[in-house]
Amino acid sequence: MRRAYLFLRSGIIWIVSLLHFAVGTLLLLLVALFVDPRKSDPLQRLFARNIMRLAGVRLRVSRAPGFDPSRTSIFVTNHVNIFDPFVLYSAIPQFVRGWELESHFKIPIYGWLMKRFGNVPVPDQKGAGGLRRLVQRTREALDNGTSLIVFAEGRRTLDGRVKPFQPGIFRMLRDLEYPLVPVSIVGSFEFNHKGSYLLRPSTVVVHLHDTIETKGLSDHEREALCDRVQQIVSAPVDAALGLPPKPETSDASRVSRANAD
Repeated sequence: MRRAYLFLRSGIIWIVSLLHFAVGTLLLLLVALFVDPRKSDPLQRLFARNIMRLAGVRLRVSRAPGFDPSRTSIFVTNHVNIFDPFVLYSAIPQFVRGWELESHFKIPIYGWLMKRFGNVPVPDQKGAGGLRRLVQRTREALDNGTSLIVFAEGRRTLDGRVKPFQPGIFRMLRDLEYPLVPVSIVGSFEFNHKGSYLLRPSTVVVHLHDTIETKGLSDHEREALCDRVQQIVSAPVDAALGLPPKPETSDASRVSRANAD
């Protein structure tokens, strides 16, 4: 009986949400033709929050004392479901965009909106030329004061846990020498996950962790940074899943102790 209720509820929510998404996207596109996206940012945030409200999600944001909202930064986060961009856009208190597959820019209306809003195209096919374009476009966005959201796992989770970050992606982010902000999305897997149609009533908590500087790091600290950020992101997720804390890697432990000193 409970499952039948969830199927019915989810079906209604999907229909209402898709209608809201279609109408909202068209309106935002019309606004974007005449108004700079930075000036219409409050309207975009309202659109994102309404998507989550319609889906039955209560959103909470937890900011660490060392999080600096005034800095143009790269927000490195776990990837749970297709609602993640709307969750993050509702939670991050600054002008922020994200990486988006180049093929998505070809989708009518949605693709036009992503291009107009300044999302960064990510090549669908790996290659040296595509990587150079991605680095250039990412740096241009950051240099123009646009913070970026990056899913460093490269794919959505299948079990709720945070997977290891792709080293190539993380080296690129690190070498840009912009501040990194680890972000943990907690509770979203219970709401919806890959391969499931159901949308369960949930509370999603977004943890904005301390801002991490990437300039002036020693070679040892640079090599340990990927594991360090992955552990920060995964800690609240594992705790919510009832999993024991992961032991720190020796490199990450030394970096943490060095920073504490």
